[in-house]
Amino acid sequence: MPRSSSLEPPPSRREPGRRRSGRPGHDADSVLRVAARVFNERGYDGTSMEDLARALGVTKSAIYHHVTGKTELLRRSLDLALDALFAVTREDASTSGPAIDRLENVLRGSVRVLVEELPHVTLLLRVRGNTEVEQHALARRREFDHLVAGLVREGIAAGEIRDDVDPAIAARLLFGMVNSIVEWYRPDRGLDADELAESLSRMAFEGLRA
Repeated sequence: MPRSSSLEPPPSRREPGRRRSGRPGHDADSVLRVAARVFNERGYDGTSMEDLARALGVTKSAIYHHVTGKTELLRRSLDLALDALFAVTREDASTSGPAIDRLENVLRGSVRVLVEELPHVTLLLRVRGNTEVEQHALARRREFDHLVAGLVREGIAAGEIRDDVDPAIAARLLFGMVNSIVEWYRPDRGLDADELAESLSRMAFEGLRA
């Protein structure tokens, strides 16, 4: 029998004569989004499949129609965030032109990814390498950091960035600013991704002094 494409509330919650009641069904994307939120709230290690089922309003067995367990949900969430970040590094504006402009495009794009995929990027920034999945994610994060540091080195060599800047430190500081957004950004506060990227980019590349 083929698997359902959505998760329905458990039978005990359905009203007689109706196919569904209570919360609507969930597709794979909404399951992943809710799982990332719960992992962020409770911590991955502190989250059980029962917790996820409760948050989704479905039975645990319904979740297993889409994934093998919470480890797969963690992997999918982290991969979603990382794939989106690496996609920014492959954009035309990130691969051609002066290094300083490519660096700025990566920074702006990273801000947009963070805003658009906030639960998943937040989860990525909170992993500590306690599992094989987390260790793999951390290795990919280091690869991203090295790429950014490489752009800084290119900019220094081309005379576009001051030569008394340490590339690795510059990369950490730049993306430390980006990563801090997860701690204070609220989507309902009126600041969209482009405005946020513009503000951060202006301060990073032009400074605060008038």
